[in-house]
Amino acid sequence: MNDASAPTHDVYDVVGIGNAIVDVLTSVSDDFLHQENLLKGSMQLVDGHDAARLYNKLGQCVECSGGSAANTIAGLASLGAKVAFIGKIHNDQMGQVFAHDIRSTGVTFNTLPTTSGPSTARCLVLITPDAQRTMSTHLGASNSLTCDDIDTDLITRSKVTYLEGYLWDPDDAKEAFMLAMRTAHAAGRKVAMSLSDPFCVGRYRDEFLHLAEHQVDLLFANELEILSLYQVDHFEDAVKKVKGHCEVAILTRSEKGCVIVSGDDVITLSAHPAHPVVDTTGAGDLFAAGFLYGYTQDKSLRDCGIMGNLIASEIITHRGARPDINLKDFLEQNMPV
Repeated sequence: MNDASAPTHDVYDVVGIGNAIVDVLTSVSDDFLHQENLLKGSMQLVDGHDAARLYNKLGQCVECSGGSAANTIAGLASLGAKVAFIGKIHNDQMGQVFAHDIRSTGVTFNTLPTTSGPSTARCLVLITPDAQRTMSTHLGASNSLTCDDIDTDLITRSKVTYLEGYLWDPDDAKEAFMLAMRTAHAAGRKVAMSLSDPFCVGRYRDEFLHLAEHQVDLLFANELEILSLYQVDHFEDAVKKVKGHCEVAILTRSEKGCVIVSGDDVITLSAHPAHPVVDTTGAGDLFAAGFLYGYTQDKSLRDCGIMGNLIASEIITHRGARPDINLKDFLEQNMPV
């Protein structure tokens, strides 16, 4: 399936490149959202001042390394994969939290912190009693990733380079992504990318379409994102359009499961039931972890999708986008024979 033929030693399964964000998770009431004029279920970008103001109003919090691609990489580490992450932090307290936390999961993280400019990124994840998450994100230092931060040797030694669409905004980060993709393909490796958000797709539709057709081997998107990419109203129409645009398109549909498109093959898989649903933070990120784990272990695309659904079902049964159990054990116990 994937080409692992490049001459290497110490091969990594996946290296992720994305926003290095400290997630700050806490429970709030619906009244708190109303008082702060926050739309439930939304993600809004805020500046450093507003992030600090809101942070100071919160009660007991859990702080951990986050960001979409970082969540995927941490999930892969829990599954037993050999993984690394590239993302920019500031040399501040939050940056130290990020670096210590992601390394503690078994992830290789060697990106040098910046000593100037904005503080380390943080995402305030406000969880209401109905398990919905409302996020206020200060991107800070994570937006300052450049080509200098791309470890090309690491890319060459990784079976898959996984890119986060959220980081396509800054021009320097875009150049860094392009360098990573060129490096991966020159080494006979695969490139995977998540579209991240329908609004992100709307901003860069033409560029994302070009990437899907020419640069990305594995395209991850949820239903809203793939509808936005092809500007269609019906999921079936998006499936028809994505055929042939990339080697594999992996389309998630929440409780409806997922659809995997590879050439003329369309694989439809039901979601794995999850009880109780506590917090949907990171479901897509951990689905990608399960899928990529199977992919780098040369599993069939169907098995990769089943693994993704299983891991996504586990992550939403507790707070946060990081596993609180050993995912490798969970997968072995729940994978159908």
